[in-house]
Amino acid sequence: MNDILPTDSHLWQLFENTAQSVVQSYGFQQIRTPIVENTSLFARAIGAVTDIVEKEMYSFEDSMNGDKLTLRPEGTAGAVRAVIEHNLVYEGPKRLWYTGPMFRHERPQRGRYRQFYQFGCEAVGFSGPDVDAEMIMMCRRLWDDLGLENIRLELNSIGDAEERARHRVDLIAYLEKSEDLLDAEAKRRLHSNPLRILDTKNPAMQELVNAAPKLLDYLGEESLAHFNGVRKILDHNNIPYVINPRLVRGLDYYNRTVFEWVTDALGSQGTVCAGGRYDPLIASFGGKPTPAVGFAMGIERLLELMKEAGEPEAPSQCDVYLVHQGEAAQLQAFVLGERLRDAGLDVVMHGSTAAGPGSFKTQMKKADGSGASFAVIIGEDEVANHTASVKAMRAAEGEQQQSTVPFDDVVDFVVDQITDSGDHHHHVHDEHCNH
Repeated sequence: MNDILPTDSHLWQLFENTAQSVVQSYGFQQIRTPIVENTSLFARAIGAVTDIVEKEMYSFEDSMNGDKLTLRPEGTAGAVRAVIEHNLVYEGPKRLWYTGPMFRHERPQRGRYRQFYQFGCEAVGFSGPDVDAEMIMMCRRLWDDLGLENIRLELNSIGDAEERARHRVDLIAYLEKSEDLLDAEAKRRLHSNPLRILDTKNPAMQELVNAAPKLLDYLGEESLAHFNGVRKILDHNNIPYVINPRLVRGLDYYNRTVFEWVTDALGSQGTVCAGGRYDPLIASFGGKPTPAVGFAMGIERLLELMKEAGEPEAPSQCDVYLVHQGEAAQLQAFVLGERLRDAGLDVVMHGSTAAGPGSFKTQMKKADGSGASFAVIIGEDEVANHTASVKAMRAAEGEQQQSTVPFDDVVDFVVDQITDSGDHHHHVHDEHCNH
């Protein structure tokens, strides 16, 4: 597990703010569910014989009452439980988004942590191919807004349970004929989860799996019509994709559309976002049969891509840095700081350390390092004259850098200057706060 330090947090915030504004522009609303759920929820949702449930979940018994609990390894199960528990689809379908930490006890490797963060969406109650396509287009908009290129879309349909069952019988028969070519993992999966064998990274088995029976050839009329419906919308909107017949899901509850956004920029670990339809899941939890489609993306991986694409500059810490010398000046600086914040500005006040408040020179260095547009300086003279010195930290050559301003006019003076230069710390967020 790892810490996210202030030097990286601006990137996290950039990602989170961008993702939130993209999905809100499609009408998605946030849902926040607990990080801990009953273990049975995940065993049922994900399938008891999967790697996640067998080896990766952090499960424990509550010593107070014997409840069997698990830290969530993914976001869909909790969201679906909440949808059923609160009867959310009663008055109509819902578009939901969530973000937060997930937990899996995996082998540590680059860009993979045991506490990792996901951003995901679930559209519940919509059965048509239009919402599948909308979700894909929403991801595409997010990559564009984050400035990420080289992420490509892979698409497949895994039909419904009966179609998969027919394909599975033929697939097992085909693989059994070449059992001597299967590696240990494939042999173990042959009867429990043969679809996953198609997903193998083992070069010695590539020829074998390439020639295996393809699920797409087993799709019935309805599944095929749904898949073609998704493709038609993507084609019409010029969204390029590759049909990857080997794209499957280890989780039992997926059906029809499955998609992945893949990149080669991070070495072999290629998937940055995976999604698909899971119409059977809600009924299997005891809810009324309700269609659903969703996706989840790993935030750490996307941040690595953002860094590769050229890291955006760290934003300045504040608009105004308050410099003060002496007790009376410090008291005045507090008053001024509150007034500036009332006007909507971000203000850092120079704080004392064990070595004392620091000289003007030390304080001005701090002011410069904070990225503030203005330093507002109060010393003994200023206190006596009821003024403050306002220094423009980013003034161009030849512009006036320092002004003496009556104490009561400082706020208006600074706000006017910042509005004119358009360099307010918050200008990025203003449009989201006000709409």
